[in-house]
Amino acid sequence: MLQFLKNLQRAFMPSPDQLRANTLYNTAVAQSRRPGFYLAGGVPDTIDGRFDMIVLHAFLIMRRLRDGGPDGERLSQALFDEMFADMDRSLREMGVGDMGIGRRVRAMGKAFMGRVKAYEEALEAGGGALEEALTRNLYRSAPAAADALARIAFYVRRENAALKTFPIAALMAGEVSFGPAPGDVP
Repeated sequence: MLQFLKNLQRAFMPSPDQLRANTLYNTAVAQSRRPGFYLAGGVPDTIDGRFDMIVLHAFLIMRRLRDGGPDGERLSQALFDEMFADMDRSLREMGVGDMGIGRRVRAMGKAFMGRVKAYEEALEAGGGALEEALTRNLYRSAPAAADALARIAFYVRRENAALKTFPIAALMAGEVSFGPAPGDVP
């Protein structure tokens, strides 16, 4: 009976990785909701625009987690799982029926993977590659004001550089911080 209770507890209690991933995800979501992205950065204040801002911040965190070795990969996967569990919950709260949830979450997963690849390649390539990737993905190919696009690209480069120096042990413990969003008063 004692073993049964332990197994039951294990089944319903979040793992330490899940708890850390939840904290990282909530920080990414909070940062993604900052008004500066939508006002000064020109990101569309829509469900799609907010999804793309969360994806961008999750990408930046996951990119740094690669430096954590196998433990970082495991936490990165837990962050991915947490993000898509939240997307599933959000779709249900918006009234999407059970039959449509799987299809929509799969589409979001595909979009996430495409954006991660595009942002990764753009940061590696340098030059204007990031602006092109942001235009295609964050702005969905809609013409963004040049100054707004420049602000978002500057933000992404700055945060990527800051996360490179952010202590990996702190990140592995579920701690992360971001600088001000474009247009925010520091």
